[in-house]
Amino acid sequence: MHLSRVVVLAWVLQISHAFGGESADKSGYNLFHRTPDTLLREMATDRPDKTESAYSVDAGHYQIEMDLLSYTYDRSDAETVKALAVAPVNMKVGVLNNVDLQLIAESYNIQWTKDRSTNSSTRLSGFGDLLLRCKTNLWGNDGGPTALAVMPFVKFPTNQHGLGNGAVEGGIIFPFAMDLPADWGFGAQAEVDHLQDADSSDYHQEFINTVTVSHDIAGKLGGYVELFSNVSTESGAKWIATFDFGFTYALSRDIQLDAGMNIGLTDAADDFNPFIGLSMRY
Repeated sequence: MHLSRVVVLAWVLQISHAFGGESADKSGYNLFHRTPDTLLREMATDRPDKTESAYSVDAGHYQIEMDLLSYTYDRSDAETVKALAVAPVNMKVGVLNNVDLQLIAESYNIQWTKDRSTNSSTRLSGFGDLLLRCKTNLWGNDGGPTALAVMPFVKFPTNQHGLGNGAVEGGIIFPFAMDLPADWGFGAQAEVDHLQDADSSDYHQEFINTVTVSHDIAGKLGGYVELFSNVSTESGAKWIATFDFGFTYALSRDIQLDAGMNIGLTDAADDFNPFIGLSMRY
């Protein structure tokens, strides 16, 4: 009897390990020794909200997250600006169990600006900038009620036709996640950016903070609401704040659709920004 119990216990532990229980040791997996599909954590994305995920892509796996279309509208006393982003994409690869590298490419942008005083219009289009990011999960990647990550990034000015400021810029992001009662999810992030001034070659800092809550709505359909804040140290800069909401739909374990809307709460923020997007894992 004792021997049979030991055999059964060993079999249960093997099954638990094979299906990604918290006791599974995934530290030995890397870019060239990929995590088995049976040990993959639930796919976590840095979209559709502005709050980045605290979870990294599993080692040796790839993830693509993109806006299929994103439209931005902003009207002020001086001008009206409309912008369309076509397929900006975040390409990720898991390097270690808790580290991934990300390359964000602004694939194709179109921007229309109308000067309200002269009634003249300009149109710009072309490729945007490139961002390189590295996310390191500090805890909570494979279990636990909370998770925290750190993600430094640098922007390379690869834009065409004046669709950027032509400066190398960077910053660091600290995403946090926590499980709430009744299957609610909570996310937040603190971010510090080092950016060039609009009217000179000097640099300033911008402090970004977000909070978001999410919950499943029905079946594979989920939703979220979010508050976003950006405070700049640049002289004359105004506070940017938005209220964001959206939906996600899981087509499968590795494919997710999303759609949402970001609404400006302050004069300095864009008036509104609807978008639809797609995420896939390989």
